Amino acid sequence: MGDYSTPIKSELQVASSIRNRSHTIAIMRGEGDEIPLNSVTSITNAPPASFFSTFCSAANRRKSLSDDVYSAKSEKNLVRSLGLFELILLGIGASIGAGIFVVTGTVAHDAGPGVTISFIIAGAACVLNALCYAELSSRFPAVVGGAYLYTYTAFNELMAFLVFAQLMLDYHIGAASIARSLASYLVSLVELFPFINGQVPSWIGHGGLEFFGGVVSINILPPIILTVITLILCRGVKESSALNTFMTLLKISIVIVVIFAGAFEVDVSNWQPFAPNGIHAIVTGATVVFFSYVGFDAVANSAEESKRPQRDLPIAILGSLVICAMLYIAVCLVLTGMVPYLSLGDEAPLAEAFTAKGMKFVSLLISIGAVAGLTTTLLVGLYVQSRLYLGLGRDGLLPHIFSKVHNTRHTPVHSQIWVGVVAGIMAGIFNVDILSHILSVGTLTGYSVVAACVVTLRWREKTSSNVYPGWNEGVVSIGLVVCSGFAMGLCFRFSASILFMVLAMLVAIVSVAALHFRHVYGNPPGFTCPAVPILPSLCIFFNIFLFAQLHVEAWWRFVIVTIISIAIYGIYGQHNAHPTNSENSLLYHSIPSSSTINP
Repeated sequence: MGDYSTPIKSELQVASSIRNRSHTIAIMRGEGDEIPLNSVTSITNAPPASFFSTFCSAANRRKSLSDDVYSAKSEKNLVRSLGLFELILLGIGASIGAGIFVVTGTVAHDAGPGVTISFIIAGAACVLNALCYAELSSRFPAVVGGAYLYTYTAFNELMAFLVFAQLMLDYHIGAASIARSLASYLVSLVELFPFINGQVPSWIGHGGLEFFGGVVSINILPPIILTVITLILCRGVKESSALNTFMTLLKISIVIVVIFAGAFEVDVSNWQPFAPNGIHAIVTGATVVFFSYVGFDAVANSAEESKRPQRDLPIAILGSLVICAMLYIAVCLVLTGMVPYLSLGDEAPLAEAFTAKGMKFVSLLISIGAVAGLTTTLLVGLYVQSRLYLGLGRDGLLPHIFSKVHNTRHTPVHSQIWVGVVAGIMAGIFNVDILSHILSVGTLTGYSVVAACVVTLRWREKTSSNVYPGWNEGVVSIGLVVCSGFAMGLCFRFSASILFMVLAMLVAIVSVAALHFRHVYGNPPGFTCPAVPILPSLCIFFNIFLFAQLHVEAWWRFVIVTIISIAIYGIYGQHNAHPTNSENSLLYHSIPSSSTINP
């Protein structure tokens, strides 16, 4: 007789076991549908998957969507305390800083009074990007993440991680650079007292104590400034929002005083010639001043701390951008009208212009406004960084410590301290002027991906399956728009034949036509970006056109950071990410099934 001591499983138990295993396999593959029962046996007997296949499977995972409220545990939530007014000031505070007090004079040396047109062109381009951000912020109003979150949902996990890495390097370098500039302005104000003037050593004030040919530049004041701002941010969003509100209102008031005071000193003859170096210098200037408008990304990242995110975020994004554009244009007209553009200084053009007119009191106000502007830009920059780290910590792409929120302060203290430490080390040791050549890569690529997200998320509403039937064709069309924009930018940069520019433009037009006529697009509730897919495609084209104008070092930085990020994801991220975790479901406003579909 055989051994019957081991109980025989019932048919129901066997079926349940097979179903559980098949469901587990489906989750590991990042898919929503279970594997048929008759295929489980072949899968379980199959050899272990290779590293490459496992990597590709993990990289293609996407964020799960839900129409329910955000289901994270209460101790992980941030506090919804920001109203519309605070959100608008957050966007303005992130934008108006060194751009209005310094960059205007630098660009005017090449573009002349046409720097005004440079700001208009850059502002128009940013409006296109802001419209894309406004739609997605209205559809994802529950949680932090911004461009990273949109990419995770619309494309895949690996692309989202790459967007985060590129953006974060921009933020880190930018924070270090702003901290250095702020330290220099503070020392300049202190040196107004005669007994202090000339007594501040370089390792505290201007520049730094240089080593190794200037690559290492020791300065202790920027880390001190970053420490103070980090402590304020750790105390709570109300405290940091109050500081941002005060400083932003102060600098806006000073800018308005500067505009009205300078308007009476304008000599219209200084506007002749308006474009001394032609349209090429004006367009190149637009690529420089473009980054003076980028504060609306900070508004999108404050989604989880907004009182009425679906209504307020789109208004704050567009409202802050319009206010900044009006102030920039007015300052450019006044500045170039007061003195000849060739007489403008590089470091403090506004202050020097008023000093030349004998208005030293206004020059002092400008220095105070510059300090306030740089302070709010640094404050909001560090705020955004910590919220991005919080999002990745929640998703498992970074260690869990980044996802922790203080029980009483309701701030991501660990993430906030981390970004403060990184920025402090960079600002205190390195010459950030050298690093500034590799800036803006993450901003331009991130904005381009966000524009693409608007298009792809409209596709995915038209079918119950996880991927829109025309997905591959649509992605190829978007890729051709990217290539056309880069080719057009290179042709413009190196003054290539007009025939190559026309060819690049034709490829872009055909690609956009394919997107428009071969796909259908729904109308989501809330704020909607107009003219999809044409307007998002224009965003992508112009952003990549600007990308082609960056330093060659910036292109190398893009490639190197991408390779390093893929390695980090392969070693850590793919094994620890949990996009389908129920604690990370998103409040997502989908297109109603009865909505009109635009052919």
